[in-house]
Amino acid sequence: MKKKIKKITQSKKSQDFITKYKIPYEYIAVNRTMVTKALFIGLFVALLPIPLQMLVVIIVMKFLKFNVPLAIVLCWITNPFTMPFIYYIEYYIGSFVLNTELLTIQMNLEWFNENFTNIFIQLYVGALVLASTVASFSYFITNYIWIYIVNKNKKLHYSQRKKNK
Repeated sequence: MKKKIKKITQSKKSQDFITKYKIPYEYIAVNRTMVTKALFIGLFVALLPIPLQMLVVIIVMKFLKFNVPLAIVLCWITNPFTMPFIYYIEYYIGSFVLNTELLTIQMNLEWFNENFTNIFIQLYVGALVLASTVASFSYFITNYIWIYIVNKNKKLHYSQRKKNK
């Protein structure tokens, strides 16, 4: 996967785009640090019930360095098809954490507009819990897998070098 991404970012078309708009390399780098940060930020923002999630990623870009295209793509986890299910899970988690009674939910915009003030706190508490958990878990798992694969490849490389001598 890393090779495919590097091939795309090092193509003539991509390089012309990067040069034209003076995009710093850190924002498109494909290394463990940049990818894991992008996973964390992208998933965290994606799971928050806020509008303009991609704009939030762009704003965060001014303070942190991470692979921005990956983080922006991850924002689309919550799309019009997945939003109702994810927000229901967040509302459920928030109700559990706050120990409040669940309302009977109808999956339509009219019900949501009428009851938003009743579910607001539970929804956002659940969103923060779910976003923090999923983003942290993905960060640590990806970091661990990346390190494991690199070490495995190093061992394989060294064993092949010894074999060839």
